[in-house]
Amino acid sequence: MTTKTLKDLFIHSLSDIYSAEKQMTKSLPKMARASTNPGLRSAFEMHLEETRGQIERIDRVVEATGIKLKRIKCVAMEGLNEEGQEQIDEIEKGPLLDTALIAAAQKVEHYEIAAYGSLIALAKQLGETESVKLLADTLEEEKATDQKLSLIAEEKLAAESLRQ
Repeated sequence: MTTKTLKDLFIHSLSDIYSAEKQMTKSLPKMARASTNPGLRSAFEMHLEETRGQIERIDRVVEATGIKLKRIKCVAMEGLNEEGQEQIDEIEKGPLLDTALIAAAQKVEHYEIAAYGSLIALAKQLGETESVKLLADTLEEEKATDQKLSLIAEEKLAAESLRQ
């Protein structure tokens, strides 16, 4: 199907982020297992639960709008996940890998923040007020996760510098 209207673009974008969130339900447990920092592991586990809720929220958007999602794969998220997996495979477990995992996770969060921001703008233009609310709730969770990851990185770096 060709994208010709704002609604087509909304459906495509929603389908894409749905695929991205589904991919994250597979990569977050791997990131949690690879982490040696308890706070980071906990953040990944908590975000996995949030991600499941975000998928449910997308299902509610689909229900509210009466649209049907496309079966597509989010290649951007696939690439980000591959990058994170390469780091897990190449870096020995410990503080350096934890730092790499934080960076990888923040790349994901920034992608999701951009995607949800765009979806909210499209939903507003389409007059989908219930969708705007649902998508805004998810956007706030993504921003909070990004902030949490930044705090973990700052605390981790501060603790590491004290040991040197």
